[in-house]
Amino acid sequence: MGSKTPEGDHEGPNGSSSCSTIADVNPPKSASASGLLPGTLDGEGENGDDDEDDAAAAIKLGHEPTNGKKKKRKNNQKKKSKASKAHQAVPPRIELDDLFQDQCYPEGELVQYACSNGNLRRTTAEELRHQAAMEKMDGEFLNDYRKAAETHRQVRHYVQTIAKPGVSMSTLADEIEGGVRALVGHQGIGTGDALKAGMGFPTGLALNNVAAHWTPNPGAKEVILQYDDVLKIDFGVHVNGRIVDSAFTVAANPVYDNLLAAVKAATNAGLQEAGIDARIDHISERIQETMESYEVELNGKTIPVKAIRGLTGHDILRYKIHGEKQVPFVKTKSNQRMEEGDVFAIETFGSTGRGRIRDDVGVYGYGRNEGMTPSGALSRPAKSLLKTIDDNFGTLVFSRRYLEHLGVKNYHLGMKSLLSEGIVDYYEPLIDIPGSYVAQFEHTVLIKPNCKEVISRGDDY
Repeated sequence: MGSKTPEGDHEGPNGSSSCSTIADVNPPKSASASGLLPGTLDGEGENGDDDEDDAAAAIKLGHEPTNGKKKKRKNNQKKKSKASKAHQAVPPRIELDDLFQDQCYPEGELVQYACSNGNLRRTTAEELRHQAAMEKMDGEFLNDYRKAAETHRQVRHYVQTIAKPGVSMSTLADEIEGGVRALVGHQGIGTGDALKAGMGFPTGLALNNVAAHWTPNPGAKEVILQYDDVLKIDFGVHVNGRIVDSAFTVAANPVYDNLLAAVKAATNAGLQEAGIDARIDHISERIQETMESYEVELNGKTIPVKAIRGLTGHDILRYKIHGEKQVPFVKTKSNQRMEEGDVFAIETFGSTGRGRIRDDVGVYGYGRNEGMTPSGALSRPAKSLLKTIDDNFGTLVFSRRYLEHLGVKNYHLGMKSLLSEGIVDYYEPLIDIPGSYVAQFEHTVLIKPNCKEVISRGDDY
């Protein structure tokens, strides 16, 4: 899920959490250590996925009763071996805990750091504050992230088979959200269930010049995927608040192949540069250089691919999709750097248009503004809706679809009141100029002490 740069109005829910559990796992960082200096982002310098069959845990099969003589069978041992492995259903609806009975989920792509300089070790006094974050990168942390990542891989593999011309955006959203909830084993209907595991933010299905932040809302006119469309599919999965954020682009017409190749290469360039002490400005410059080395031929015209300004990659905190750090796609001035224990969404957007985004009409999702406390003047519907939001989403961004999935009805008046009081923020679709096409690719990477783990990497991208 792309984060808007400070020029935009909405970067995501900020401030201390209303939930003590969430606040405890995201301790504040000093401005100097995080690189949050005045004007930091103002100066825009105008192997694949782990094989599921190999990773799946064996399911214990009951012994068949024997009646009479046994018949000899060829390759019986091989058949038993194959039968002992569990397979995901199509569409994916089998809970991952049933497929991985030992609850050891596949690793992402492990990448050793290019530099083995011993000075990268965190030993200085000013880095001691980071130990708390490192202590949390334990077995539970990794298992939660790997479970979320495996869920993302299995769901998107199926979605890629149905994301063809003629499919509706509502169908895609239903399949993504239904698959995620089934695989993590939390349907998100009971109070607080969606906070245990489920969707990390509203499903993004942005077409053509819509760069990001569009989802099919209940009651809206249905949108059907066409042959000449460029569709960005961006969704998040969380387990215990550990969010995996990954996105890809599909286009049936091969004329857009170079656009998709440019953005995928730029994202991989950003991932290659990510690591301990990696400077954000260096990563941004590398992303832009890679992206803008590509061209696309459309309608007989050669069009350079432009890295989009106004959207950024970002670090991810527990239960918060947008943290304190941003990774722009264009050369920028920043003192921010990556550190051990950080989790980053490295994403890039490339466009055939102006390469600048603006807000469009409509609502993509909502997020709790933690810095605002409700006043006694709130109406009863607003108070009731706020309690539902706090109990079921906390600091997770949510959509109208998610409210209605909970069974919430007649929430529009209460939401209007919460918005006017500033207690809840809303997010609009982000667009480039009409007639342009935007592509996106994104992965989540864990900055570990001895290597980085591209946790969401698969055999698809």
